[in-house]
Amino acid sequence: MAIRDRKLPVAVFDSGVGGLTVLHECLVSLPHEDFVYLGDTARFPYGDRSPEELLAFARELAGILLDRGAKLLVVACNSATAAALPALREDLRGRLPVIGVVRPESRLAAAATRNGRVGLLATPATVASGAYERALADEAPAGELHAVASAELATLIQEGGEVDHRVVSCVDGLCRPLRAAGVDTVILGCTHYPLVRPVLQRALGRGVVIVSSGQAIADEVEAQLRQADLETDHRRRGEYRFLATGEPEEFRRVGTRFLQLPITEVQHVAVSLPRSRQRIGDHSRPAGASRDRAPQRRGRPSVTGDPNAARSIA
Repeated sequence: MAIRDRKLPVAVFDSGVGGLTVLHECLVSLPHEDFVYLGDTARFPYGDRSPEELLAFARELAGILLDRGAKLLVVACNSATAAALPALREDLRGRLPVIGVVRPESRLAAAATRNGRVGLLATPATVASGAYERALADEAPAGELHAVASAELATLIQEGGEVDHRVVSCVDGLCRPLRAAGVDTVILGCTHYPLVRPVLQRALGRGVVIVSSGQAIADEVEAQLRQADLETDHRRRGEYRFLATGEPEEFRRVGTRFLQLPITEVQHVAVSLPRSRQRIGDHSRPAGASRDRAPQRRGRPSVTGDPNAARSIA
């Protein structure tokens, strides 16, 4: 049964605090709406986990948020969007809209590129999924996607300290092959990356357009709420609250930098922890090898998941 209570909040989840860059744009663009944000900091990072594990996490987090009440769900994690969005939409068909970050960014990149060469900076899980390649092919059939994967950059940013030589060195290494490929537009395929946008712009050059998901997602949320007749009174001032699977005080400390708005109380929620980490490519990576990857043109693997990997939210 479709949810028709416009007083319910918009629910957002992410692997950690990176999705707060998306929430920031939503709070600024839709100040009359209520939002609830769930950060899965206990299981961060998502970027090199398997699609099956990501699907299980996404279903569990969606279930937690829906149990508490929500009228729309935003998957603000690129890795989770790539692995789980089709399954979540099928699970929740007819109940509430589900929005991911991949399609809106690809649409912006297709509109921005002048030479048809688009770069992607993302986690290994996101790149391996082929989700951006499929989305860009739909939006710009003649376009080329040059993807560079990093398992380190999101973790460096989430640490919440100052931008230091480690971040600059990591960014320089990731952007070098994109400059060599002649891209004129780069998609930030991880919600952590906007926090180091100035560093990325310097490394890419001022002629390269950087595309991120924040405003595009806020616009999509507004459009979906209007279409479903779920908007609240524009004269009111909405509220926002936070849930975290890890340590609440650490979420509040680091998250304030990402949100750029006050974070007061953070409620802890428990989730099932995996017995072992299933990482992309662990079976073949030599000991000591870096998980940052050179740009590559991938095939288009289908994203599948074990339907029994987590409890159903349907």
